[in-house]
Amino acid sequence: MFTGIIEETGIVEKFSKETYGANITIKCSKVLENTQIGDSIAINGVCQTVTKLSSDSFCANISEETLNITTFSSIKSGDIVNLERALTLNSRLGGHIVTGHVDTKGKFLSCKQLAEFYNLTFEIPHNHEKYAVYKGSIAINGVSLTIAKIESNIITAAIIPHTYNNTNLKNLKTGDFVNIETDILGKYIEKILSAKDNNNKISMNFLEENGFV
Repeated sequence: MFTGIIEETGIVEKFSKETYGANITIKCSKVLENTQIGDSIAINGVCQTVTKLSSDSFCANISEETLNITTFSSIKSGDIVNLERALTLNSRLGGHIVTGHVDTKGKFLSCKQLAEFYNLTFEIPHNHEKYAVYKGSIAINGVSLTIAKIESNIITAAIIPHTYNNTNLKNLKTGDFVNIETDILGKYIEKILSAKDNNNKISMNFLEENGFV
């Protein structure tokens, strides 16, 4: 479990695809503090298990499923990635609940600077737009962001200078793909409500009968 508050950016030191999956080595510093083999670290929002440690890097094994779903399919040595260690029970939840289980990839469209602030716009797949809520939370490359605007499957997030300057969001170029994790609370609510409906879907009749409209 993570919060979407990035602790530092690291550099991909080595990335090698295997018969099934891949291996990755990340050069970093802060997230290595008190980290042990078997611990979880989110790399660009993807929860990964530490398999090897050195004084200035850690390694992880990436599954074939992760390669298919995330931007890891195109990652390469030298890339800058966002890093966050798993949440502890005595940590402040400064962002929102992030699982590190990426739902899909989105496309970066534009960045607009407003004084010191930035508006970043992304396109997400149409089947995921239902989980995007105005003023709701979304994790983009592991960064907890608030949705400031939605138009169909185009979302805009307003970003403060600290977040922009201390994550890899500042390095995005138009057309780049990012990892998207929508708010898990919305997915659980959808699952629970769908299970109550005889047709296994939410209809207008269902919403009226249960007092939602």
